[in-house]
Amino acid sequence: MTTSTDSQKKQLVVIGNGMVGHHFIENFVASETSDEYDIHILAEESRAAYDRVHLSEYFGDSTYQDLCLVEDNFYETHGVQLHLSEGATQIDRDTKQVITEQTSYPYDKLVLATGSYPFVPPIPGNDGDACFVYRTLEDLDKIQACAKDATTGVVVGGGLLGLEAANALKSLGLKAHVVEFAPRLMPVQLDEDGGELLKKKIEALDVDVHCNKATSEIVTGEEHTYRMNFSDGTFLETDLILFSAGIRPQDALARSSALTIGERGGIVVNDHCQTSDEDIFAIGECALWNNQIFGLVAPGYTMAKTAVAAIIGNLENDTAFTGADMSTKLKLLGVDVGSIGDAHGKTPGSLSYRYLDEDEQIYSRIVVSEDRTKLLGAVLVGDNSKYDTLLQYALNGIDLPEKPQTLILPSFDGASAPTLGPDALPDDATICSCLNVTKGQICCSIDEGAASVADVKEVTKAASGCGGCAAMLKNLVDHELEKRGVEVCKDICEHFAYTREELYHIVRVEGIRSFSDLLTKHGKGLGCEICKPAAGSILASCWNEHVLDEPHVGLQDTNDRFMANIQKDGTYSIVPRIAGGEITPDKLIVLGQVGKKYNLYTKITGGQRVDLFGAKLHELPLIWKELIDAGFETGHAYGKSLRTVKSCVGSTWCRFGVKDSASMAIDLENRYKGLRSPHKIKFAVSGCTRECAEAQSKDIGVIATENGWNLYVCGNGGMKPRHGDLFATDLDDEMLVKYIDRVLMFYVKTADRLQRTSVWMENLEGGLDYLKEVVLNDKLNIAAELEAQMQHVVDTYQCEWKTTLGDEDKLKQFRSLVNTEEQTDPQIVHIIERNQVRPV
Repeated sequence: MTTSTDSQKKQLVVIGNGMVGHHFIENFVASETSDEYDIHILAEESRAAYDRVHLSEYFGDSTYQDLCLVEDNFYETHGVQLHLSEGATQIDRDTKQVITEQTSYPYDKLVLATGSYPFVPPIPGNDGDACFVYRTLEDLDKIQACAKDATTGVVVGGGLLGLEAANALKSLGLKAHVVEFAPRLMPVQLDEDGGELLKKKIEALDVDVHCNKATSEIVTGEEHTYRMNFSDGTFLETDLILFSAGIRPQDALARSSALTIGERGGIVVNDHCQTSDEDIFAIGECALWNNQIFGLVAPGYTMAKTAVAAIIGNLENDTAFTGADMSTKLKLLGVDVGSIGDAHGKTPGSLSYRYLDEDEQIYSRIVVSEDRTKLLGAVLVGDNSKYDTLLQYALNGIDLPEKPQTLILPSFDGASAPTLGPDALPDDATICSCLNVTKGQICCSIDEGAASVADVKEVTKAASGCGGCAAMLKNLVDHELEKRGVEVCKDICEHFAYTREELYHIVRVEGIRSFSDLLTKHGKGLGCEICKPAAGSILASCWNEHVLDEPHVGLQDTNDRFMANIQKDGTYSIVPRIAGGEITPDKLIVLGQVGKKYNLYTKITGGQRVDLFGAKLHELPLIWKELIDAGFETGHAYGKSLRTVKSCVGSTWCRFGVKDSASMAIDLENRYKGLRSPHKIKFAVSGCTRECAEAQSKDIGVIATENGWNLYVCGNGGMKPRHGDLFATDLDDEMLVKYIDRVLMFYVKTADRLQRTSVWMENLEGGLDYLKEVVLNDKLNIAAELEAQMQHVVDTYQCEWKTTLGDEDKLKQFRSLVNTEEQTDPQIVHIIERNQVRPV
């Protein structure tokens, strides 16, 4: 049976309906010659094209409809016939027909967008019922069903997809392991140092990583479904196995049709994506260009555009496919990873600069040309903030600064690292690699009427692929609009058409208490890494509910989720509150006993607290139980909240002290200890103008004088120190507290996300003078409201660890072993990386 056709039209058949195949169709129907063709799409899957880049979100709140790439009635509107669950079985090149099990389709032009298939290593036992690949929604449905009866899962493969799969297993509640044959994770993208840091960061998130492991066989397990035996004699037991060991081009159909195939697979194409048959084209992961297979969506999209141009007869030089940039920026299990160009420094004569901060767990490396003028490659782990700038240097051949290392070094003494502003980029600079959108195209769209980031995305499709260029796109669009005298949109992200301040007011006025309600009523999509934590912070500031309550736990970052700061070796820190630095001998003894019992490294901090380092995940509740029983509370060292109120001993002991600074510090810390805010806040109270507590370097600083308290605001230490500004003088205790209430709540209401008080005040229109008008003179008539809102925070305070210890559901996430109530296993060995006594 042959499909009937319109004899007046040419026939175009596309085999494959993945992201690249669909992108080809989108571009083809937009061409002026599309009406000359009948278009048929043959798809093996039962569902139309969907976003595989964000496949893992299917295990969260996303549905197929959320991931679907096809707009409503798209195919019908453009006269495209989509045949789902109908894969091609043969290409008859002599008669120019594509044959399926149901029928056959004649073609004048044929496009192969068959993609790739997951490589499953030839390991004996790899075909078990609980062995899966991670490629389609059907795969994910099977994995999800199997996970209901499993406790442990293993991903074979430590590349991009493997780490995504490990995150998916965690989201299903399984203890996740990653097994990698190479000596490091992501061996293609990362160098040795970058891979090692990534391993540490992922292990800190309770995913066990096993590098340099070759699986020799998979057999029946003793305690779990399977036992993976490794060639070095070790083994690992698991209930579920995901193979993510790479991909292979899906070239079987082309091979059986005698098209030219590469030595190691892949359909050979030229610069116009034509195969050895001039009427057949191949695009995406099935295509081999210049002996290269491109495993990212961006090159596939470029190939799709090239094939469209070739089919409609537009064979200009700028439509040819000449390779693609394989740089990547992503977040794996919450960890920033970036790789640009020659990340391994293989270019002859190249030089490398490296920066490793083991304390902050950040690694950066740049590879530059021999003459130090061009950026050839980069590796970033732990912080992708410099990725966009580095990518533009690399892609556009922009001359490097005289000291290239300043591009990756942190800023000191107020000096910032060099950045590239939008004006420094040439018009042909690629902003969106996925869709190959240039700065010039974006500027043209603005000249033609696009007045927002959303408008530009609609016209150019920039940032609609992986989304990694969204920040750069917004920066460019805002800059170009401002140049044209247009008021710039300040939306927090694409999911909310509001600033952070506006979201705060919406939450407060409407009494919204969950992110899902906020998204349903005022947002769109699923949310992102920008709006989710911002909303979590706002909800906490307004209602002060426990961060681990069901509506909020998914919004928290790792530190808040476990109510402890993760350290570089994967252990956690314990920081009890010691208000004002005052502590009894009995409590000091308890801290010493706990530190000794659990072998914790102990340190007195600059904020007059005792930090205990080296606690394992399952030990956190045990340690906190002992501390809370002794009268301690959580110190909120993990949160964007009040950290410490530092003090001197003041008039109680010091012969220079004029007021009781220690008591005031304790009172202030106990008042504001439950406040969640846009960023961390630190206080200090000095008993006299000798300033032993260094109050002027804090967000809130209080200094005693003979006539009362002097209040300083919006100072901070850290990378860019700033002295606080004198705000009010000669205050009594009551007015001091009132003014601090107002300043902090006004900050919470109006600051941008992750904005320190110092930056917030500098960005206020009118700065310090305006803040004084609002707080001291009640210019906005909101002083009583601000005080009442702060009093609500004070009245609803709860020690988050005390609440957690009384809730079995909250305690479950602190189990190292999910399949047992026991918290230790004699087979697990914990290695201490640092002794209590520092080496000389």
